[in-house]
Amino acid sequence: MVRSTIGLIEHFSCIIKFIKADTGRATSVKQSHGALGDLASSLLAFLLLLDGGMFAPSSPPTGLLERVFRYIDLHQDEFVQTLKEWVAIESDSVQPVPHFRRELLRMVALAADQLWRLGASVDSVDTSSQQLPDGQTLPVPPIILAELGNDPKKPTVCFYGHLDVQPARREDGWLTDPYTLTEVDGKLYGRGTTDNKGPVLAWINAVSTFRALDEDLPVNIKFVIEGMEEAGSLALEELVQKEKAGFFSSVDYVVISDNLWLSRTKPALTYGTRGNSYFSVEVKCRDQDFHSGTFGGILNEPMADLVALLGSLVDSSGRILIPGIYDHVAPLTEEEKRTYEAIDLDLEEYQNSSRVKKFLFDTKEELLMHLWRYPSLSIHGVEGAFDKPGAKTVIPGRVIGKFSIRLVPHMNTSVVEKQVKQHLDHIFSKRNSSNQMTVSMTLGLQPWVADVGDKQYLAAKRAIKTVFGTEPDVIRDGSTIPIARTFQDTIQKSVLLLPLGAADDGEHAQNEKINRWNYIEGSKLFAAFFLEMAKLHSPWQEPSSLDLTY
Repeated sequence: MVRSTIGLIEHFSCIIKFIKADTGRATSVKQSHGALGDLASSLLAFLLLLDGGMFAPSSPPTGLLERVFRYIDLHQDEFVQTLKEWVAIESDSVQPVPHFRRELLRMVALAADQLWRLGASVDSVDTSSQQLPDGQTLPVPPIILAELGNDPKKPTVCFYGHLDVQPARREDGWLTDPYTLTEVDGKLYGRGTTDNKGPVLAWINAVSTFRALDEDLPVNIKFVIEGMEEAGSLALEELVQKEKAGFFSSVDYVVISDNLWLSRTKPALTYGTRGNSYFSVEVKCRDQDFHSGTFGGILNEPMADLVALLGSLVDSSGRILIPGIYDHVAPLTEEEKRTYEAIDLDLEEYQNSSRVKKFLFDTKEELLMHLWRYPSLSIHGVEGAFDKPGAKTVIPGRVIGKFSIRLVPHMNTSVVEKQVKQHLDHIFSKRNSSNQMTVSMTLGLQPWVADVGDKQYLAAKRAIKTVFGTEPDVIRDGSTIPIARTFQDTIQKSVLLLPLGAADDGEHAQNEKINRWNYIEGSKLFAAFFLEMAKLHSPWQEPSSLDLTY
């Protein structure tokens, strides 16, 4: 059976190569050769499914869903082309220079125009400019608020995404130009493909498919799309507060697709993220550096003080040494413990793909719990130290250490800040140093956890089973997505993280990519999700029939 399947695939591959060579793309074939083009596109989608994913739908879709999936398959090259156009815009929000800000403004304008052409009412909300430390002022791109439909009988789902990206240069280690979408073996390489332009476009692809088929959208849809997420989402929280009784008043559910699966092949739903408290600790003797031959041995060196301070924060097993830091961590329940046991994770494969010799923990459950439901402390760097090649015999006169603590329920940023400062004050006092020490918390973001019993989690599970043919992993994320907590606290509505990207997509890293399979099947997933949400809000849906287990 395997051999004949391989032969069939090879035969289909030859047909498709011939057809694509003749016309350039499957959608063009459809226009010029009718049924032959339909066959080519269908076969291409079938091959992509076999090549890109481990699972297939449990049963073939029927009716409207079949038409939707077929349209997405036939137009996948067009969807990839649009992603290529979006990736080509260097919408870097991290580097505060005029060129990138102009690109950001162009990116936001392009997305707003695309939503407008879908029939959405679009409002680009201007935000204040950004004042830089050197006195320079740069524009902040407007935040897009768009909506399609206002039927009171339908649920209203709000999608959040961002259009800005992390810095990327070819010389940083990219194998291709980061702003030129390049497809290799079904992988679409380019900055922003998975974080977050690909998922934003997948949502738009799903909406545009219903429009193209002249079908009514199953749900009312709202968009919140920004261009400064990688730089701290300037002005977004204020906008959500301001529009609580306006734009967001009719929202029933919020969906965010700005994270990744736990594996390369199995879909996931995310119901929690850790928070983050970021600290800097400065040790200063004077503003000017010293020559170690002239001053070495006669003063308290700031670097020695800083090393001692940083070394007091965490031990070799990863346990945080700050007194009281674990006091408010939510206790582990038996129910929660079972969720870790159910998650599909090959520890050996995970370790090999991470290129790590050994993790601190030997079991899947321990590793996942320390990634998601226990706090962690990471030391990030030292400012003011000599870090260039060569041997410079300098004593830094002033150094700043940087570290962060990932927070979990029920930790509180203000309590953690107090604990950190008390600990570092105690360690520093024992050194009897004549230097000055200053500790400051530069960022404080609370953790977020959702209720997986909410309707949209059930709808997402059903949609994943329909598209991918498997139950999703129900996971938390060790990183921080502040807007999830902002939406949940401010508008008091259920928030769902519905990722599309595979674990090896490399968000923020060199050679970021999204698999064509994830991008196209993800577009189908959102379309199926719309239909499942509509079903769950139908007046004839019996609550007792809802399977809320996970």
